[in-house]
Amino acid sequence: METVKRGYVPKDAAEFGQAAAEKLNAAAQELVFLMNRGYDVKTVSTFVGNHHLLSERQRLALARMVSTDEALGRRGEKELRQAPDSLVLDGFNTIITLEVALSGSLLLEGMDGTIRDLAGLRGSYRIVDKTVQAVGCLLNRLEALGVRRALFYLDKQVSNSGRLRALLLEQAAERSVEVQVELHPSVDGQLSRMERVVTSDAIILDKCGSWYNLNRDLIARAAPKAWIFRLEPYSR
Repeated sequence: METVKRGYVPKDAAEFGQAAAEKLNAAAQELVFLMNRGYDVKTVSTFVGNHHLLSERQRLALARMVSTDEALGRRGEKELRQAPDSLVLDGFNTIITLEVALSGSLLLEGMDGTIRDLAGLRGSYRIVDKTVQAVGCLLNRLEALGVRRALFYLDKQVSNSGRLRALLLEQAAERSVEVQVELHPSVDGQLSRMERVVTSDAIILDKCGSWYNLNRDLIARAAPKAWIFRLEPYSR
C-alpha cells in the first residue's frame, strides 16, 4: 500500500512557523473584530490578507480557524461534553483530519476547539497507509468511550468512497461497536439536520442539533505529537 504524508506542503514550515505566528495572530484579531461587526468572512479575509501580505494558504487557514462570538456561543451550547452511546460521523472529515495528524502535517485549532486541516477533498480520495491506521485508531477510541452505535456518512460522489466503506465495515467486524456506513449525495445537508454529530465543518456545527468533539480527543491520544497551529486567545 502506498505510503503518503496526507496534507503535507513543504512551505507550511515557514508559513506557519514561529516567525509567521505574530503576523497570523494579528491578522486573526482583525478578522474576528470585523466579523463580529457583520462583515462576511470572504470580504474581510481579502482585506486583512492583503494588508498583512498573507499567502492564499494562510488566508484559508485563518478563515477556518476564526469564528464570531455569536457562532462560538451557539456551538458551545450544543456541544456534548461526554460521548453519547450513539454517534453520527462525517466520515471523510474525521478520517482525513486523523490521517493528516498521523502524517505529521499541519493541523489547525479553531476558536471553537475543533481541529481542522487544509488537506481538502475535491472529489478524489485515495486509500493510503495512514487510512488503515486512522480507521483502526478511530474504532478503538469509539470502543473505549463506550459508543455502541456509529453511523458514518461518506460522500457518494467522491472516488473510493465505496472502498473506504468496505474498510470501515471490515475493521468494525472485530469490535463491539455496531457500525453502519451510508454513501450519501449530500452529507453536509444530511448532518446539518441531525443530533450527536462528529465533524469539524463549521457550517454543519452551526446547523446540527448537537455535536461531540471527537477529533480533538482522538488526535490527542492517537497522535500526541501532531503539529497543531494555534492562535493566541482573542482579546476584545
